[in-house]
Amino acid sequence: MDVLVERCAGLDVHRDTVVATVRVPARGRRGREQATRTFATTTAGICALGDWLAEHRISRAGMESTGVYWKPVYYLLEDQLEVWLINAEHLHHVPGRKTDVADSAWIAQMIEHGLVRPSFVPPPPIRELRDLTRHRRTLVEERTRVIQRLEKVMQDAGIKLTSVASGLLTKSGRAMLEALVAGESDPTVLAELARGRLRAKILALQQALAGRFRTGHHGLLAAQMLAHIDFLDAAIADLDALLATAAEPFRPILQRLTTIPGVSERTAVMLLADCGADMSVFPTAAHLASWAGICPGNNSSGGRPRSGRTRHGSVALRTALTEAAHAAARTKGTYLAAHHAHIRSRRGVAKAIGATRHDLLIAYWHVVHDGVDYADLGPDWAHRRRSPEHRIRKLVHELEKLGQTVTLGPAA
Repeated sequence: MDVLVERCAGLDVHRDTVVATVRVPARGRRGREQATRTFATTTAGICALGDWLAEHRISRAGMESTGVYWKPVYYLLEDQLEVWLINAEHLHHVPGRKTDVADSAWIAQMIEHGLVRPSFVPPPPIRELRDLTRHRRTLVEERTRVIQRLEKVMQDAGIKLTSVASGLLTKSGRAMLEALVAGESDPTVLAELARGRLRAKILALQQALAGRFRTGHHGLLAAQMLAHIDFLDAAIADLDALLATAAEPFRPILQRLTTIPGVSERTAVMLLADCGADMSVFPTAAHLASWAGICPGNNSSGGRPRSGRTRHGSVALRTALTEAAHAAARTKGTYLAAHHAHIRSRRGVAKAIGATRHDLLIAYWHVVHDGVDYADLGPDWAHRRRSPEHRIRKLVHELEKLGQTVTLGPAA
């Protein structure tokens, strides 16, 4: 096979060590030669690895995306040479030869002959934004889990507050929970803590709050869970302030993204953190959808199509797109809502949400790539696309491409 990269290296990264194999032109004779060394994954060890690669004048190094262990190696070497992060699924190793040295040599040979392509790794500002958004998502999910556990404690105690109130942690609900933790057990006194429209349900509240709440048991659990929720609320508020500062350089992009129906400011930040602000890494919008796993796969053999499973993409990106898709489906007079309703009537809600996710990601690519606001196609776009006038224009255009001159007139 042809050698496309003259001086390359393969890195097999583990938690404590990284095995490096370099492939360079042989000295004084034709052919190739390779050398292998093992380094520690400490900062000093990775710096020594960089010096060793510089001695061999390596221009490109590839490594497998192993958990999070690739990150310190990538971050310390990316300013020194071209580093490729390679999808593990693309590195099918020869069976029966599985060692760290063989892995690093195999990666080097794949790089050498141009048989693999690099994964998308965003620049440092986007990576920091991604860390913040994903950590915030983790905290929000943990807060939801704590609220669910608190609801289980209330049900165990016979407190049916959520059967009357809209939620457990409304202002009225929080006041009643704190009174229960403090030792108050009289349903009449607890029901009088209701505020606003909930006061119209005083009698129902008295029945719902007459349970078997024991301060020494249920009160201890509820107090700790409420404290945990308060801690998570404070942590989320701090992250929101950090996110506002980190996203400020991308303010023009975020303002354009919020013109897409269903995309709020927070969702726009999440999309930016996962997809980045530089769309030159994705030649077309279809490349972005394929990378994100928001499109069907291709699988056909012998002229017969088979089931094309969607590839695995970013869970955080899929979650953000799903939330935006549900919001876009509820908008009025938009193309996204009309397209969602059209597919939902034929294929169901799940397929419709999947198609709307794809529409949103395509819109993201065009808005960021072209630097323009979102231009809605209109709820009647599908009808206009299939109208007789559109078909006539399309056929005339095809004839003109073939070198013909077309003159239209009414039928006899």
